[in-house]
Amino acid sequence: MYTAPLGKRPRWWTELPLIAVVYGLYSAGRLLVRGDVQSAVDHGVAILDLEKTFRINIEHSLNRLFTDHSAIGIPADFAYAALHYLLTPALLVWLFRRRPDHYRRMRTWLMISTLIGLIGFTLLPTCPPRLLDPSFGFVDTMRQYSEYGWWGGDASAPRGLGGLTNQYAAMPSLHVGWALWCGVVLWAQGRTIWTKIAGVAYPLLITLVVMGTANHYLLDAVAGAAVMGAGFLLARPALRLAERIRARLVPTAPPVPAETAVAAANVSAGCETSAGTAGTAPSRVRPGAPERLREADASDQIPRQPARGRAGDSRTDGAATAAR
Repeated sequence: MYTAPLGKRPRWWTELPLIAVVYGLYSAGRLLVRGDVQSAVDHGVAILDLEKTFRINIEHSLNRLFTDHSAIGIPADFAYAALHYLLTPALLVWLFRRRPDHYRRMRTWLMISTLIGLIGFTLLPTCPPRLLDPSFGFVDTMRQYSEYGWWGGDASAPRGLGGLTNQYAAMPSLHVGWALWCGVVLWAQGRTIWTKIAGVAYPLLITLVVMGTANHYLLDAVAGAAVMGAGFLLARPALRLAERIRARLVPTAPPVPAETAVAAANVSAGCETSAGTAGTAPSRVRPGAPERLREADASDQIPRQPARGRAGDSRTDGAATAAR
């Protein structure tokens, strides 16, 4: 798995604005790209017909289960309205603090997938099952149980703020996509068996929730998983490209050759240096040093020569003795 380069731990003051910009683009895109309502309805009906052709339209049975049993429908509505916006940021913060070596790729993966999802909302506005004509047999559980939560009948938006969301952004399902991302994080970075079980169970649970609450089709969920797969494959090239751009924009000092570093270390280790100067011999003996140490230093630097007088005397005595 990708690890951040040494010495390049992510900084919160650069990460937070980046995440805010990407999420702002995602939210603005959902608001601006509303598309034609009739074309969105046609796309929704086409998806439902395709599922019926292959007999995979399990949304009807799940929606009936959620609407008939409030003990299932109400918790599902809370999960749909809250977990998407709580667990994903919480795991991002946890990765930033506890797994910084893996944070960059996981963050990049999530951002790229979100932007791809925005392209899907733009090119294929899709009416969710809950907004189809009642003759199709779907019930909006969030409208049915709206008195139990903060939402109204406009998806997961708080009551009275339904106009701030695009209700025809059903394809792909980023609820499922983000849940899959969370599951991978829990499975790959978790240290306990329960964390890994949660990593498997959470995406499956959200997939059932988005269909049972009539907010997405099964193919929306499949498309959400496909978007996350594409984002995963593009994350590593995107990081490499970012590193190249950063290297060109931010000049770095040339590396010091190994031979130069070793030579400088040897010179510094071989002599005493004054403050702020490396590799320079001392100009005088340190004050306060013992006298014997001073003599020893002088004798180390100037080799002793035998006294000529004594040598001459010894040679003269030897010659006189021989003459006798």
